[in-house]
Amino acid sequence: MKFLYRIAGQLSGAAIKLASPFNRKARKMIAGRKEIWARIEQCFAGNTAPVVWIHAASLGEFEQGRPLVERIKQDFPDYKILLTFFSPSGYEVRKDYEGADCVAYMPSDTDGNARRFVRIVNPSVVLFIKYEIWPNFLMALRRQSIPVFLVSAIFSKKQLFFKPYGFWYRKLLTLFDYLFVQDEASRDLLSEYGITRVRVTGDTRFDRVLAIRNQRKRIDIIEHFVQKRSSEEVILVAGSSWPIDEEFIIPYFNSHPKQKLIIAPHEIHEAHLCAIEQALERKSIRFSQIAGLNVLEGVDCIIIDCFGLLSSIYRYADVVYIGGGFGRGIHNTAEAAVYGVPVLFGPNHKKFKEAVDLLALNAARTLKVSEDYAAVMDVFMENERLRKEMGQQASEYIENRGNSTSRIMRTLGDYLKRH
Repeated sequence: MKFLYRIAGQLSGAAIKLASPFNRKARKMIAGRKEIWARIEQCFAGNTAPVVWIHAASLGEFEQGRPLVERIKQDFPDYKILLTFFSPSGYEVRKDYEGADCVAYMPSDTDGNARRFVRIVNPSVVLFIKYEIWPNFLMALRRQSIPVFLVSAIFSKKQLFFKPYGFWYRKLLTLFDYLFVQDEASRDLLSEYGITRVRVTGDTRFDRVLAIRNQRKRIDIIEHFVQKRSSEEVILVAGSSWPIDEEFIIPYFNSHPKQKLIIAPHEIHEAHLCAIEQALERKSIRFSQIAGLNVLEGVDCIIIDCFGLLSSIYRYADVVYIGGGFGRGIHNTAEAAVYGVPVLFGPNHKKFKEAVDLLALNAARTLKVSEDYAAVMDVFMENERLRKEMGQQASEYIENRGNSTSRIMRTLGDYLKRH
């Protein structure tokens, strides 16, 4: 199985290289990885401080693990913090993150890379976020007796670990000192296979969205846009939308003058922004082009063409549409639900526990097919009481799931105190 894993890794690397002439993310990944070793050696040359290495696949996983980063920084200031990413979408946005002493790409998972990386960094404690399970790195860390933890993981019978042919992958889970899982179902499933070094600590993402809500930014432009609407108009925030989402969001908006739209596309490259503008039939403006509040006169749609605002913008919504559900999977629903607004998303949501829970609580709606959108949105547009009731359920759900970081630190803190 290890041989097959190595072959799969080589094929994946070749695919990224082949895609690079046509794919911007692939090009950034290749360019970034060329600088890994120089970056790491520069960060850790002559270092004598203990190191915590935290790895996140992308931006979403980083936000999930961020409460732990900040808690470690606060409680154990003598530690040097290394933050690594697999994806450019995480690294490019957070490469200057002040909470870490060093931010870098993670090298590809080969035996040689893992040994070299562990030797240079010499971490005292390692945290992998959610699904980041890299065999060669795990084995290199185990050989050096370096404690490693999986944070905010969630497991189900459908995963490869629990298939009849998944023994090799399942064995990797025993290389973690502890698995911090989101729910009891995950703990019980792992226990069936003899994996018992497990703590049910919840999802640190809820701590993060609660912190964002409590520290939310006042955005004068959005506030003015919302305040000048009439009492009959409804604000829809479309967060992390993809073209397939926009194919039904924008036509509905065009034909419903009582709806105001704030759209934050997942990808903000020029071609995508132009496509949105061409589809819109009502007056719109890009956020970056708003030089003063007076230019908002007559504007019905604001296109958010920058990063870092969406989690604060959700507070201004009456209804939120979360993108990705007609693709690989929905984006973060908790960031919107924390503000007490109903959320709507596509069918590919079943891997996301909070989305399933919100649906069960009648705090969210899902679309089976894109053609359902108009009927569901009509109900939201016409029923303010329903919006408020659903929003209240959403807010209470998030509030009741905080403090995961503190539960993790009860165990993790004992390891950090050893150095």
